[in-house]
Amino acid sequence: MGNPTEYNAHDLSKLKERCDYMTDPSIIRFLKAFKTVDDSFAAILKCNKWRKEYGVEAINPAACPEVQSELNTKKVELLKHRDRHGRPMIMLRVRNHKVAERNTEDLTKCMVYILETACKKCNEDVIDNVCVLFDMRKFSLASMDYEFVKTLIWLLSTRYPERLGVCLVINSPVVFQGCWAIIRPMMSDFTAQKVVFINDEMALANYLCPDALPDNLFEEL
Repeated sequence: MGNPTEYNAHDLSKLKERCDYMTDPSIIRFLKAFKTVDDSFAAILKCNKWRKEYGVEAINPAACPEVQSELNTKKVELLKHRDRHGRPMIMLRVRNHKVAERNTEDLTKCMVYILETACKKCNEDVIDNVCVLFDMRKFSLASMDYEFVKTLIWLLSTRYPERLGVCLVINSPVVFQGCWAIIRPMMSDFTAQKVVFINDEMALANYLCPDALPDNLFEEL
């Protein structure tokens, strides 16, 4: 799947004829991600079918105890502040995740809830994508979950295309380099270009105000 930064106005018009129930920004995101009218329309149909069958609109902590349980671990959190571009920020604290103890379906449902909530905070006329932060302090291989990484990439590329504005990987240790060598081929080149490794507060300040984060990411735990 390609990811051009531009789209053809004629293609947009043709796709709008098929998807007149969708907002222009939503249609444009699919067209940017899937290039052609036919491929974009097919992706929209698949996404709509998935949303209905997965029950996306009904996923919330009150109705789904498993979602609340995942939120309680603080492994994933929608922050109250935005980055310097006005994007909602999603933080994942990798150290709080243990592969041996996780339930992939519960975590996926929680991630869908977080993505839905973050997207609803977007003002699509101004900014329609999000900032994802991976807090890698105290990372160990016990937290390296390739299965969930694949699921997250699938969600962002097929169910929430063009919603990822930037992914900041903060304080990644040397041991993660080997993991990244495995993860990188799972992504398109366009998506991989959105991944930025951050190792000091000055670099982080280019993307957001460090004071907006709930943790001091550059102090040892």
